[in-house]
Amino acid sequence: MTARLAVGTCNWSDHQGFYPPGLPAGGRLAYYARFFPMVEIDSSYYAIPQPSRTSAWAQQTPADFRFNIKAYRALTYHQREGGVAREPTAAEEKGFLAALGPLRESGKLRAVHYQFPSWFTASPLNLDRLARLRERHLEDLVVVEFRHRSWAEPERLPQLLELLSEARLCLCTVDEPQIGSGSFPTLLEVSDERLAVVRYHGRNRQTWYRGGPTSADRFDYLYSEDELRDWVDPIRKLAEEVAEVQLLFNNNRANYAVVNGLQMAHLLGLDYPRLEVSGAVPDEPPLPFAEPPSL
Repeated sequence: MTARLAVGTCNWSDHQGFYPPGLPAGGRLAYYARFFPMVEIDSSYYAIPQPSRTSAWAQQTPADFRFNIKAYRALTYHQREGGVAREPTAAEEKGFLAALGPLRESGKLRAVHYQFPSWFTASPLNLDRLARLRERHLEDLVVVEFRHRSWAEPERLPQLLELLSEARLCLCTVDEPQIGSGSFPTLLEVSDERLAVVRYHGRNRQTWYRGGPTSADRFDYLYSEDELRDWVDPIRKLAEEVAEVQLLFNNNRANYAVVNGLQMAHLLGLDYPRLEVSGAVPDEPPLPFAEPPSL
């Protein structure tokens, strides 16, 4: 393999049972960085962080640690007015770009992740919106992830891949339940030779369209070792075509993401620390905790 391989999770605030008892919330990122070389910032989707906060995150992590950051929800058309997705305001765009500044300056910003909603369907308007992403991020690596199947239809996919390649936007590969129009197939297509990203959402068909108090209710799935091993050869193939492959686990129920992330790292022969799983956090409902088989 010629590419750099990096494994991480899609946030650091979850992972019940991973952190030592009594560790304050402010110490979680530094502890997480002892096990993984990168993380995806998920909270930026819900609220734009102040530059002081992103600067603090950069300071709390080792020099070679890297962040992907999810675009604020208005920038991905999750916010609608009258049932129609609205354009982001100038203030929202300016605020999000300001939040990226400290991560860029520290050299720790790896990519900006645009995860589009299920109502962001393949259309001329949305193709134009995709093309304009490069204007917003002239120098940044940008990853785009779709949640509607229309983008992968045979008559549309070639046009999408051509646009992404011209704009140097990375098409995110997903592992997720294949149910109806609100899911996207697993496509191993390289649209930016600098980066390939695979996000693992789990395969829980029962919860894919179900809302819940937290995202853990939707992504409640622990991959088996055989399911992860099936990914080893595709990852090696991707690694021959791009400079870097990122494998990000979003199955954030209990400690599933960190267990599966480290399991995948070891299957790929990466020198990541071994995991010791602690018990359930007091006062939380009992959950089926994962033990790391073969780690």
